Amino acid sequence: MADGIANGPQARRPGGRSARVRERILGATAELVARDGIAGFRYDEVAELAGVHRTSVYRNWPDREELVAEALIQYAEDLATIADTGNLRHDLVDYLVAIAGGLGTPFGRALELALQPTHENPAVRETVARILEQRGAATRRRVDLAVSRGELPPVDSVFLGEMLSGPVHLVVNRGLRPFTRVDAERIVDVVLAGIRAAPPAPPPPA
Repeated sequence: MADGIANGPQARRPGGRSARVRERILGATAELVARDGIAGFRYDEVAELAGVHRTSVYRNWPDREELVAEALIQYAEDLATIADTGNLRHDLVDYLVAIAGGLGTPFGRALELALQPTHENPAVRETVARILEQRGAATRRRVDLAVSRGELPPVDSVFLGEMLSGPVHLVVNRGLRPFTRVDAERIVDVVLAGIRAAPPAPPPPA
């Protein structure tokens, strides 16, 4: 992510009225991007939805794409992370339920839109890549713990994460029915059974 977003005037500031205004602006941005796409939302609409004067938006984010990037990073804190309760099945089921819940939020929809390959802005692409890497790292840590405890055989954590989360995206994005905890349990049971039954992967070539 560009230094201007991480360290410059766009960085989050704790406390006070200014922080509350920024929170409203970032929330409104995520909601409008989810509704209209990144190319479709306008500064004036952000200000109106956030209940602030439009100069507050222009002053803090003179570049519209930087506003989008920071909104995505801000709301990335709501992404599902995998807990470690000592029960792998329970933790993975909770993880999938949380992913489904997140996909239904303005941030989740905004992130899905930003993932589209037609998006051309480098700052937004880099932001999305960082968010996905954070989620992937959380998955890897939990899977590595499961392997070290003997709950799973050695497994490609990226592959495992894709097998778990792919059906969640499919059900939620189709919008034909709500994603339930029973769905999550079925997905986790099938994927874990397949991982445990698969023959061990061959060692890498010397």
